[in-house]
Amino acid sequence: MRVSGLGKGSLYAAFGDKRQLFLRALRSYTDDSHGHLRKALAETPRALDALRMLLEAPIGDPAGARRGCLMANSTCELGNADPEVLAHAHRTYETSTALIGDCVVRAQREGDLSAGADPIALARALLAAQQGIVFMGRTGLDAATLTATARSLAAQLLPDHSGD
Repeated sequence: MRVSGLGKGSLYAAFGDKRQLFLRALRSYTDDSHGHLRKALAETPRALDALRMLLEAPIGDPAGARRGCLMANSTCELGNADPEVLAHAHRTYETSTALIGDCVVRAQREGDLSAGADPIALARALLAAQQGIVFMGRTGLDAATLTATARSLAAQLLPDHSGD
């Protein structure tokens, strides 16, 4: 409000009540997050590298990792009490899963992942692993520990089949 020069009444008049303002901010956050994810996965030359990068991405922003993901935090704090937040969280994770799943399919086409792997199941596992790294970062673990953990997860979830 200080930056915009708007008073609380003007802010709510422009965006609705506090809850509507929060939901709008949450949608904007997830739209931006999906845009960044889509771009990062598409612009990395090899899909397998993009998937590995996904696991290490939270480590590159220690302050952000300590804050955590707004969507995950909101789901934990409000999901049981607010069906709209819970529904948005479900849609958000399904969209993230689909984006990651598309990258898994690309890695399979490139010959880097087993063609027998279920892209959606692997995408969900990668998303859960990445959120685990975010959670571990919130505890204040050092970057070296987080990196070693991410690389161990990548070795288990993303075995390179390019030499097969």
